Amino acid sequence: MSASPAAFTAARCRYHAALLEGVLLTGKDGVPSNADSGSRTSRNIASRLVERLGGATVGERLAGQMSGNQFEDVTWSFLAATFPMLRHLRPGDWRVLRVTTRGSRTPSLAAYEQYAHLTDFQRALQILTREDPKLAASFSGDYTVSPDIVVIRNPEPDERINAAGMLIDAAVAARASLRQSAGGLPLLHASISCKWTLRSDRAQNARTEALNLMRNRKGRLPHVVVVTGEPMPTRLASLAMGTGDVDCVYHFALDELRASLRDLELEDQGEMLESMVEGKRLKDIADLPLDLAI
Repeated sequence: MSASPAAFTAARCRYHAALLEGVLLTGKDGVPSNADSGSRTSRNIASRLVERLGGATVGERLAGQMSGNQFEDVTWSFLAATFPMLRHLRPGDWRVLRVTTRGSRTPSLAAYEQYAHLTDFQRALQILTREDPKLAASFSGDYTVSPDIVVIRNPEPDERINAAGMLIDAAVAARASLRQSAGGLPLLHASISCKWTLRSDRAQNARTEALNLMRNRKGRLPHVVVVTGEPMPTRLASLAMGTGDVDCVYHFALDELRASLRDLELEDQGEMLESMVEGKRLKDIADLPLDLAI
């Protein structure tokens, strides 16, 4: 009798099955939905990747926004199922949330402790631009970021902080962000951007979001990561190579992608992919929950 697979292995299989059901579709022309139909190399890699995953459902390619939204939903479900399994490594009152609000005048980041000041900034900017509309051209509002998925930690009550002994009271640590009685907002632990494919504009958008998270925080910088289904190593490199923008890029099926490149004998693409893996700039989706527990 064979042993049951590890919990993360089973979750990863469910993740791929969900994508194959509604996101990673193969059109009647045989082109998978994550491929660039204008690139022969992209089509070949994506097709072999789909075979490695067990074959995709034949169906019409979803519109870009719709496939992106479904990719975000499936990725959120994976993280919501796996990250809570690690509470013994990272105790706390954690939540994995799917961000669905778009177009709000108040930056979604303002709901979290490190970015709460953005609400005051937005309010002051609205007053200034009403008084002098010409100022609106000088403030594009590009400080706003709306992540696809966030991991937050709620502040802790004094009773839990003092569970192992009397550590704090009313006279000490009155401004600590982790302390519920200090009146703080939830702490943003991770900002996760999902990009089903990576074209030049999407890679740049991810970098811009990351830089805005860095510049506008007050306090600790959250994890800033990107999850993608892009099959082309050259396009993955546009975001993964280098340091300083995102923590890391996570591929939805890295092991299968590596095997697909070997199958197709694409040595140059394979070497580029391996350089990103060895440089710890590209990891598999199953690595993400553990990295978030750091």
